[in-house]
Amino acid sequence: MTYRAPIRDLAFALETTPGMEALTAAFPDYDADTARAVLEAAGQMSAALLAPLNTVGDRRHPVLQDDQVTASPGFAEAYREFAAGGWTGLTAQEAWGGQALPKALELAAYETVHSANMAFGLCPMLSLAAIEALQEHGTEDQKGTYLPRLVSGEWTGAMVLTEPGAGTDLGALTTTATPNGDGTYALNGQKIYITWGDHDATNNIVHMVLARLPDSPPGPKGISLFLASKYAVNADGSLGARNAFRPVGLEHKLGIHGSPTCVMAYEGATAELVGQPNQGLSHMFVMMNAARLAVGVEGVGIAERAFQRALAYALERRQSRSAWTGEANAPIADHPDVRRMLVVMKAKVAAARAICLATGVAADLADRATTEEERQRWQAREDLFTPIAKAWSTDVGVEVASVGVQVHGGMGFIEETGAAQHYRDARIAPIYEGTNGIQALDLVGRKLGQDGGQSALRLIEEMKTVMPGLSRLLPGKPVERMAAAIEAAQDATMWLLDRKTAQDGQADVLAGADAYLRLMGDVAGGWLLANQALAAQGRIEAGEGDSAWLQSRIDLYEAYAANILGHCSSRLAAIGQGGDLLKRLTPDLLGA
Repeated sequence: MTYRAPIRDLAFALETTPGMEALTAAFPDYDADTARAVLEAAGQMSAALLAPLNTVGDRRHPVLQDDQVTASPGFAEAYREFAAGGWTGLTAQEAWGGQALPKALELAAYETVHSANMAFGLCPMLSLAAIEALQEHGTEDQKGTYLPRLVSGEWTGAMVLTEPGAGTDLGALTTTATPNGDGTYALNGQKIYITWGDHDATNNIVHMVLARLPDSPPGPKGISLFLASKYAVNADGSLGARNAFRPVGLEHKLGIHGSPTCVMAYEGATAELVGQPNQGLSHMFVMMNAARLAVGVEGVGIAERAFQRALAYALERRQSRSAWTGEANAPIADHPDVRRMLVVMKAKVAAARAICLATGVAADLADRATTEEERQRWQAREDLFTPIAKAWSTDVGVEVASVGVQVHGGMGFIEETGAAQHYRDARIAPIYEGTNGIQALDLVGRKLGQDGGQSALRLIEEMKTVMPGLSRLLPGKPVERMAAAIEAAQDATMWLLDRKTAQDGQADVLAGADAYLRLMGDVAGGWLLANQALAAQGRIEAGEGDSAWLQSRIDLYEAYAANILGHCSSRLAAIGQGGDLLKRLTPDLLGA
């Protein structure tokens, strides 16, 4: 089964994302034709260059020998062709060789990369995050030295956070950075889970490393951000001696086998401070938030690929009689339960895609805002949506990949069909860049509380604006379910805000965090698909486009309303369970 980039789906999702009219005005060189041209080129590149290597990377893993990682066969060559195509510079500033296109478009283009080859896509994804961090916090010298080569793809970036004793709790990290007396620092320590921390696809790798200065305070307030280049960079930009850090192991993983996950040892490695001392965690959050949204798109990408494979199999595999046509030995896609699985897969992919693109549009508009009020409004929307985009979309990736195995039946459990690889690959995304539980805590702890819940309540009010048009388009259950889902989101938000201010409410808020994130993802996905349905109806009435395909966008919302929005009441119940119930169910009782 070959991968086919869903260009029409991607373009329509972009065009109907709330805020796109303002985004088009903020980017004078951007329009629908530009977007479609970029998407078509990305889709062709992903299908022809990256998809054929997906199984290769799964079966023939990277190799570590003599302090050097060799990528899976074909990956290094593919990366160099990928970089030559300009795909690492879509959104970077023009001063550094970038194209200054919207982040939303970059996210849509990179969905095709992650669909085609998720293990490969992790490499440029981290470079994009490093570019954002340096653009915001690097010195002029650092920008001039590193950004042109990162933007061109000549060099890649790596995010270096985790240690054996410091995972989510970065305040516990122990890697040190000792001043050398010449403005540089000596890094000492070991880091684990460093994605594409070493490879042979480029001649240099830029590590963005969290470490502690000798006089730093304990905990997260004592962390600084450093840049360590695999090779010294001479004044003329040429490369000098190899730096004193190296891979000392490669992790053996459940999936994404083509992505080298390194254990890195820093043994007096020369590094430069990025930004301010002891502000490394806030500086790194620029990189982390970029990566979190990108990982959400990974979830969308792997879900799309799993759906395509399941659909192809369901059309090819024949057995039993069709419930609709009466045909004997019919394709299993003509059996209602299989069709139901395919429809729900498609609807969830569409919703997750819409959430990620809406987050990207908010980021673009916050960056290009002409007034402080406008900037704050869109920044609040980006902040609120980022944990939802990351967690909800990656959960969708796992769910859809799992259903994809189910559609294949017994053949799905056999590696040769490829369905199992998508399931294995998808499973890391809910763990990456802060587990989905951490995203939920971030949503209810930071994002919901940073403005007293106003950004969430504004979003809910905006969701309500689809109701009049939806009532005319789909009266009855589809609109009733949307109304009930919005009401559940509002009730949950008000309950959490109330418990956040109560003296004994903290445990209640934390206990309901996961269910709240899932609820907000369900409702946001429904709202965005409802927007798409209304836009599709408008085009049908105007005689624009393929009316059958546009009608399928309306039907897809209706299927989402029936199969996903119908469960919002159970999410609301889980949010309100409170912390005392969980406290009573102690580990001793659970293990009894």
